[in-house]
Amino acid sequence: MWAKWINKLENTRKKKEAIDMKAEYINSFYVATQDVFKLMFDLDVRKKELKVVEDMIPSRDLSVLLGVTGDLKGSILFSFPNNMTLNMVEIMAGMKIDKIDTFVSSALGEVANIIGGNALTNLSDKNYQCDITPPQVFIGQHSTISPSEEKALLINLGTTIGDFDINIFLSKN
Repeated sequence: MWAKWINKLENTRKKKEAIDMKAEYINSFYVATQDVFKLMFDLDVRKKELKVVEDMIPSRDLSVLLGVTGDLKGSILFSFPNNMTLNMVEIMAGMKIDKIDTFVSSALGEVANIIGGNALTNLSDKNYQCDITPPQVFIGQHSTISPSEEKALLINLGTTIGDFDINIFLSKN
C-alpha cells in the first residue's frame, strides 16, 4: 500500500536522506486505523498525503503519543482536530459531547491504544514482537516530542468527520 508512496518520496526529495522505515510498518498502522475507524465509528479512512518530517510535533488540537518497544522501537503520534475528536467520542458514548475534558481525552487515548495494539498484532504476523507503552494525551499545541534526530513519516488521513495525522517513527531495535 505505502511502498509506492515511500519510493516516490525518496525519488523526489532534493536531498537523499535515509528513511529507514519499511512500508510494512506504515501499512500495519494504516490497516489498523482503517479497521478501528470502520468498526468503532462506521467511518472509512482514506489516504491523503505522506511526507517526511524533521520532528514529531503535534499538528492538531489533541494528540496521543504511543511508544513502541521490542523488535522495533520508536513512537507513534496521532493528532486530531477538536471537532473530529468530539464527534468520535459522541459516536462512542452515544451522547452529546460539547467540550474537551478528561472523559474525552481518555476516550481518545483508548482509540489510539486500540489502533496501536491492532497494528502491532499485524506486525507480529510479519515476525516482529513488540509492545506499546500507555498512551499520553496532549491537548493544545506543544513543542517537538521527537525521540531522536531521525526523520519521521507524517501520514495525513481523511474521514467524513475530519482529517487527522499519524506521525510514525519506527526502527529496528
